[in-house]
Amino acid sequence: MRIAVMGAAGRMGKALIEAVCQAEGVKLSAAVVQPGSSLVGADAGELAGVGKLDVRLVEKLSDAKDDFDLLIDFTSPETTMSNLDFCAAHGKKIVIGTTGLSDNQTQHLAECAKQTAVMFAPNMSVGVNVCFKVLDLVARTLGDDYDIEVIETHHRHKVDSPSGTALRLGEVVADALGRDLKECAVYGREGQTGARTQKEIGFETIRAGDVVGDHTVLFATEGERIEITHKASSRMTFAKGAVRAATWLAEQPSGQFDMQDVLGLR
Repeated sequence: MRIAVMGAAGRMGKALIEAVCQAEGVKLSAAVVQPGSSLVGADAGELAGVGKLDVRLVEKLSDAKDDFDLLIDFTSPETTMSNLDFCAAHGKKIVIGTTGLSDNQTQHLAECAKQTAVMFAPNMSVGVNVCFKVLDLVARTLGDDYDIEVIETHHRHKVDSPSGTALRLGEVVADALGRDLKECAVYGREGQTGARTQKEIGFETIRAGDVVGDHTVLFATEGERIEITHKASSRMTFAKGAVRAATWLAEQPSGQFDMQDVLGLR
């Protein structure tokens, strides 16, 4: 299967190129950078440090229209939506790891999935997705007697907050407890906030240094605490998960899927 990588000059893009090169049954056939980039025309493999691949960087996805079957996109919401439209119009499949999508953008994604196969997940890590499954069991078992907080840490360059993974962790817990996260979420606390309400789910965000991604869900009650934590030390964990998702998605004609589908955790 021929794979294109969007944002190939970025940290995640380079990790994706490396992961594609390490995987079996797929090959890098296109790589896209920002319009006007001085890197246009350079070899994608040399840029990513994996050796020459004879895949030249282009500045528009349309420049590689005939060169790929599936796109992997970890860029920005606006760029991803444009690429999604392109893929839907031209019969290309797409794996999306972009976070910070609005409700309207998420709805548009679902519409495009009627035309092509779309895999969208806020976190492609196999370990995080196992945590999603575990959290559902833990939350249902503990019920409403435990206070719940989601704490996440990322590098100083991350632009959305809370992270897409943190929000998904909150959604998993809220769904398991029959709550609506939009109604029970509390994002940060300051000043005289009063006592914590029983059914709120709190979010704390830390941005510092070069942390790839740490997430903890804390369940606490009188006398005990349970913490479920995932720590990512390399972007390769997300890149490898994305390539695994791409291989799985190749067999799907159309529809919207996530990593729970890929890993058989439904």
